[in-house]
Amino acid sequence: MIRLTTEEAWDVVAGSHTGILTTLRRDGMPIALPVWFVVDDHTIALMTPAGTKKIARVRHDPRASFLVESGERWAELRGVHFTGRVDIVDDAAATARINDALSAKYAAFRPRLDTLPAATQSYYAKQIFLRFVPDSRILTWDNSRLATGQKR
Repeated sequence: MIRLTTEEAWDVVAGSHTGILTTLRRDGMPIALPVWFVVDDHTIALMTPAGTKKIARVRHDPRASFLVESGERWAELRGVHFTGRVDIVDDAAATARINDALSAKYAAFRPRLDTLPAATQSYYAKQIFLRFVPDSRILTWDNSRLATGQKR
């Protein structure tokens, strides 16, 4: 069995660096984009510049999916895929908590904003916080369990 338990799946997600958030255009076409995120009480929390089209897509249709994956060789492939919806977070306490968690997780990977061009600074000046809330269906796989014969 290559499936992960729910808790194992959330551990994999929490330990992942980059996720793929897929939202829907008005015509129904999916748009998949890499995002930095944190796990917040079995949801996926992230922030994005206020001017992105992602915000318009979420406001029009909150249905989305979220994927993390890892491994290069077949026996290393592991992933977690959720379907659900994306909500805009406007609660000040929640946005502060998410911002602090994102800052802690990605501090070593972000450039200092004041070293970037003025247009880039302006683009990232206003952030919107999002929360992906998964439904009960979780698709998981860990091929290393087949290679080692680990049973669940």
